[in-house]
Amino acid sequence: MNIATPPEKLTAKDFTSDQEVRWCPGCGDYAILKSVRGTLADLGVERHNTVFISGIGCAARFPYYMETYGFHTIHGRAPSIATGLKIANPDLDIWVISGDGDALSIGGNHLLHLLRRNVNLQFLLFNNEIYGLTKGQYSPTSRPGTRSPSTPLGSVDNPVSAASFALGSGARFVARSIDTLQKHMPPVLKRAHQHTGASFVEIFQNCIVYNDGVFGRFTDKAIAADAQIDVVHSEPLVFGKERNKGLRMKPGTMELEVVTIGEGGISMDDVLVHDETNRTLAAMLAAMEPPAFPVAIGVLYCNPGPTYVDSMREQAAVAKNAAPKANMNDLLRGGHTWQID
Repeated sequence: MNIATPPEKLTAKDFTSDQEVRWCPGCGDYAILKSVRGTLADLGVERHNTVFISGIGCAARFPYYMETYGFHTIHGRAPSIATGLKIANPDLDIWVISGDGDALSIGGNHLLHLLRRNVNLQFLLFNNEIYGLTKGQYSPTSRPGTRSPSTPLGSVDNPVSAASFALGSGARFVARSIDTLQKHMPPVLKRAHQHTGASFVEIFQNCIVYNDGVFGRFTDKAIAADAQIDVVHSEPLVFGKERNKGLRMKPGTMELEVVTIGEGGISMDDVLVHDETNRTLAAMLAAMEPPAFPVAIGVLYCNPGPTYVDSMREQAAVAKNAAPKANMNDLLRGGHTWQID
């Protein structure tokens, strides 16, 4: 009798390629790479069924460092290539890796269509608010006043909010994490993988060379507890070192405000409970900025819907079943001309 041998459980090392990692020492990409490898091992995915697709930029080196299949494509077009691959082989587990410049500048239109179509894959956007690979020009997410080789007097552009862009594009899963939060990121990645449809994850990533400390206003250890809020579905929106701060809807308005529990008659009952299926609330959370508000991380929005490939296949099946049965032999011997009614 043959007894099937259970497949050997893979580890993070099994997802590590033999390529030398060529990011600057101290780059936040190392931490993201570590989290992704560990997450894939924990999920028990199959390497031969996993594909990483990237565009151009520092983040785009990612496929070289994963012991899976991968494409290093062209600037901004990773979403389009990923869409084509998913249509060709829906069973593939596809991860798209992109930076804020690659995804939101030349690739903005492609990302929009990926999200609105709800293609079933994971899209990780590494946001460091700068073009790192091309030596520090300002990017679509750079803040006003950013001094760079392309804006020596300071940027006058209004920045794009990646999470707000995703929500406005119709994304049905939007989440955030931070490169240094090694306990926070893997669960977020797992949620993204479990979601059926396009999963958009923005990861705040420090560029130690060209934009070091740009997120210090909410990532510095001394203030992080008061400057971040980790949102969890069905749990109160509370934060702070003492866990005594919360978010509520300002009375008589549709605006969020920060309150201190135990002061001015404010109790836990006044604090909003996170509903990740509420797109309006997700948009409010995505728009929060220090110092008035904490930065929201975790799953801001999750509301699954029909996926692009499934809808295409259903449509094709209906058309095929409705079409008259064709006889290829009769067609080939039917003469040199065809008449189409």
